[in-house]
Amino acid sequence: MENLIKTRRYEFDWLRVLAFSLLIFYHTGMFFVAWEWHLKNNQLSEALELPMQFMSQWRMSLIFLVSGVGVYYALGYRPAGTFTKDRLKRILLPLVIGMLVVVPPQVYFERLTQGFQGNYFQFFPSIFEFEPYPEGNFSWHHLWYLAYVLCYSLLLLPVLLYLRKTQIQETAGKLWLLLVAPALWLSVGAVLLNNRFPATNALLDDWANHFLYITMFLFGFLLMKLPQLQQKIKEVRFGNLVLAVSAFSLLLFFMHDREFEDLSQTQQAMYFVLKSCNRWFWLMTILGFAMTHLSFKGKYLAQANEMVYPFYILHQTVIVALAFYLRDLDWAIFPKFALISGGTFAICFLLVRYVIMPVNWLRVPFGLAPRKPAVPAMSPVAVEQKESGKAVVGAGF
Repeated sequence: MENLIKTRRYEFDWLRVLAFSLLIFYHTGMFFVAWEWHLKNNQLSEALELPMQFMSQWRMSLIFLVSGVGVYYALGYRPAGTFTKDRLKRILLPLVIGMLVVVPPQVYFERLTQGFQGNYFQFFPSIFEFEPYPEGNFSWHHLWYLAYVLCYSLLLLPVLLYLRKTQIQETAGKLWLLLVAPALWLSVGAVLLNNRFPATNALLDDWANHFLYITMFLFGFLLMKLPQLQQKIKEVRFGNLVLAVSAFSLLLFFMHDREFEDLSQTQQAMYFVLKSCNRWFWLMTILGFAMTHLSFKGKYLAQANEMVYPFYILHQTVIVALAFYLRDLDWAIFPKFALISGGTFAICFLLVRYVIMPVNWLRVPFGLAPRKPAVPAMSPVAVEQKESGKAVVGAGF
């Protein structure tokens, strides 16, 4: 077994918390832009689309990369069978409960805006018709990530176990290749798959997304085996920042006053290459700065790292509920955005901290381990080992 004290990586705890926190701002923003979403404000904002476009390039890729890191550590100190049971309990159970309890209110509020006249109790039985959304009311909505990471963790388990035990020799040439090759790999995959398989988040027919997210998941897993690559990513973080800013600027310039549907096949291929390079360089920039500046144990990091999973499960339902009741108010966009995002953080915090976390029978459906009876005080080293184990497992849900 590896020494958990040495493998504790606080920067990935921070990244996990920050990446999932960004989802609250992103999904709040979806209420105010013209892109397809469940509800829309009575006034839309073109200015908000720029930061939304920026985040959409890398936000989910970062989450899958961090999940790969968590799975690497989770496989380091538990047998494959125990790991599988843990994934089913911590991912499949919250997904099922979420689809039956958390997601239906989102669909209900959307149906109200489409003319449905009944109350929630009249609506709720319709989800058991199991007709997939949007034609029906059965959906996993924002919880699609859980289905994807569960499948990747279990279906790739033989590969992950092999990689976990395999020694990889690092050389300077390979390091530069590993820094550049993924951008080319993602570009080729996007060119070949994105038009044929538009993103659906429906698991079975989402091959372009699978190509992207499996790549990110495996890269996060492999990154933990390559300390020299981690060091190189830190060393070239400013160079990656220059490349990332340049790629995003080129992407904006390339798409200025253009719609994707109006591009030729060659132009679409160029767009996918720019988008893939932009995504990769921002991920490398974020990783470089995080590994350099966030490798410390914050006062509230352990609690935030535990709370982030139920926060993720609840957040979009809270956003949709607040948005539904605010959508027709004659307010400016910024006050509405601030109220919805701030209100979502506050409501989720109160529910998670004071309702879910103290109650054992609520903890497990929201992905948390049940509280154990108090035990005698442990030595500082034992406490650190215990906390380290919790953190690295949590990052791989």
